[in-house]
Amino acid sequence: MDGPIQRIMVYVDGTEESITAAEYAIALSLRTGAQLTAAFIVNTRALSQLRKARIFLDTEAEEYRRDIERDADRYLELVRNLAQSKGLDIHTIARSGNVHEEMKRLVKEEKTDLLCIGDIGGIRSRRDELYDETDRTFRSAPCSVLVVRDPDRVAEIFESIQ
Repeated sequence: MDGPIQRIMVYVDGTEESITAAEYAIALSLRTGAQLTAAFIVNTRALSQLRKARIFLDTEAEEYRRDIERDADRYLELVRNLAQSKGLDIHTIARSGNVHEEMKRLVKEEKTDLLCIGDIGGIRSRRDELYDETDRTFRSAPCSVLVVRDPDRVAEIFESIQ
């Protein structure tokens, strides 16, 4: 591999947009020969805020955390299966922490050239802008970022891969 993109990472958070981004990242990885990593970050910052606001008791927060960790495993397995269906080996990583900080750390650790993320929804308020982790990841990533849009077109591209 001598191209500018040797390592791609896709941020998976369980949304349809992130699965679309994963499909596109798989296609791009196959086209460029780049290594592909999928990452899911369990948002412990949000859990901490829910505890502080007394929305969750500690035991409820732990149960919710375990549910999210199972979701992470399930979504990463889905992305692994998508990649394998196209003959691509993929590395998956699940971590916990502050999403945008962990993603920034992971991008550096993995020497990522390109981060793929799902479409970022419209910001409705200043508060949304501060708490939307995908948006914060986009803005703070220490590498180039590709925001994947047009799920119908991505589905066509993904399905056309032999």
